Amino acid sequence: MTDSGQTDTGDTTPSTPEGADGQSVVPGSGNAAVNAAVERSEQTAGRNVTPFSELPIAEDTANLRFGPDLHPGLLALLPLVGVWEGEGEADTEDRGQHRFGQQITVTHDGENYLSWSSRSWTYDSGGAVDAPAYREAGFWRISEDDKLEFLVSHASGFIEVYYGAPLTQSAWEMATDVVLASPTGPSRGGAKRIYGIVEGGDLGWVEERMHPEKGLVPHLSARLSRVAG
Repeated sequence: MTDSGQTDTGDTTPSTPEGADGQSVVPGSGNAAVNAAVERSEQTAGRNVTPFSELPIAEDTANLRFGPDLHPGLLALLPLVGVWEGEGEADTEDRGQHRFGQQITVTHDGENYLSWSSRSWTYDSGGAVDAPAYREAGFWRISEDDKLEFLVSHASGFIEVYYGAPLTQSAWEMATDVVLASPTGPSRGGAKRIYGIVEGGDLGWVEERMHPEKGLVPHLSARLSRVAG
């Protein structure tokens, strides 16, 4: 839907987060990836977000081993819960193609939603951390008939509402229905995002965003490893 405060993304052809470089599969690589994931889980299983103080209500947890049980309505989103870190590629109007680092924290408190926080940083041409970038926060919800709702606010001054559906038990696709900028925020077209658990248990994601002349174009993508949960 489109009006002065809403943007239709147009094409919503599914794509899949790429976790490989397109080369042929090496025999035994699947077993190696599973073994690596097991070793990593031994390190992350005891980690969780740290509460600031004891609250009279359930604390957020990024580790399903601790805290309240996950709400039954969120089972289709269960693999997302955790803390994820890694790197990605971006192509923006102001900077062109560049690398960025990212940390995503997905928590729950037993209620029927997931809390979402993402912090990113860019690198200079020499590979050193350059500046903070692309910070966002929001909530994931999912209806009884598996309709995704993702409400996300960006520190740069705009808000988006995504709707979508699971592609599989470990992949989710969504597109914007509403994009609304604040008076100081940037003008943004609609977007499509896909998140998925890829080889080795990593979280891969891609974002395509509407360009006024080119339509949907690649904007952001990353592959993140679990560091907690």
